[in-house]
Amino acid sequence: MLLQGIFPPITTPYYPDGNVYYKKLEANVERYSRTPVSGLVVLGSTGEALMLSDQEKRDVLKTAREAAAPSKVLVAGTGIESAVETLRLTECAAELGYDVAMVRTPHYYKKQMLAANILAFYRTVADRSPLPIIIYNFPQATGYDIPAEVVIELAEHPNLIGIKESSGDVEKVRKMVAGTAHIKRSAPVTETFDAVTPRMLAAATADSNAGGELVPVGALSGGATVKSSSSSVTVIGRMKTRQKEVGFQVLVGAAHKLHPSLDAGAVGAILAFACPAPTACYEIYAAWKEGDAELARIKQERIAAAAQRLGDLGVPGFKHGMDFNGYYGGPSRLPFLPLTADLKAEIELALADIRN
Repeated sequence: MLLQGIFPPITTPYYPDGNVYYKKLEANVERYSRTPVSGLVVLGSTGEALMLSDQEKRDVLKTAREAAAPSKVLVAGTGIESAVETLRLTECAAELGYDVAMVRTPHYYKKQMLAANILAFYRTVADRSPLPIIIYNFPQATGYDIPAEVVIELAEHPNLIGIKESSGDVEKVRKMVAGTAHIKRSAPVTETFDAVTPRMLAAATADSNAGGELVPVGALSGGATVKSSSSSVTVIGRMKTRQKEVGFQVLVGAAHKLHPSLDAGAVGAILAFACPAPTACYEIYAAWKEGDAELARIKQERIAAAAQRLGDLGVPGFKHGMDFNGYYGGPSRLPFLPLTADLKAEIELALADIRN
């Protein structure tokens, strides 16, 4: 599955009393769906997944899934400390129609998180998961930094398709890209090389069948050709697809280092800063993709200070940035505290030139 581009790890909106504000979640997702981001991550760190009950997680996944545009890749954060609970939430995400599961590194029992433990955890989850898995490494929050060598070993598993590397270590990105370069995989994409997922293929097939056209089941996985207009294009239902080599895909989580990370071999990013400023983040990726290094550098410089400052302020900072830029941010749950008026003013000044 293709994961390139920019993905905002969307926030979870709350009423002032702390209950989840599902209507605002719908509104945010609908607005993100009109931006050039490749997809959405639901229940990531910026989504305060650790603050939600099991039922709230399921309800948030359901609400976001129903509000998202059909063309956006949907990633569910399903990582929990145990493999058993991780698989339960992953199965729920699959039933709701998500495309990928993002599983953070287990970290609570840090002294026991040796290479053998991490290898066993991710391989067990990947073996049994109905969805492809991306590893999620966020040592600033977890206190555990998965070694590049372990990632490279895990990348051999066919159902572990990538990693979100949020350490901000560009050299680690370079090392993982080099160490997994031998892995050759392919994924279906559109004629314009946008991502295609089994969910999208199933929807295209259902639309086609409504018109009376029968499509073999094997076609949904890209394993069969229904109609071909050329040797490289396959038509499945009402969707024209082709194959693209993707390999093991490294995405990053540090917006202030996006351009150098792309130069180091990352294929995209899951950026908290894309919650208040999705288009500004996309512009860096688009310039880099077009080979315009100078424009990518300029676009990177434009957001670097704001991205780093909002990152320092954490979820409340990103949420106020969203309020300032026309999304619904709102409050966060304790132990997060409301921002002071001075901090809010600082965020607004940082974003004064980044209104999108």
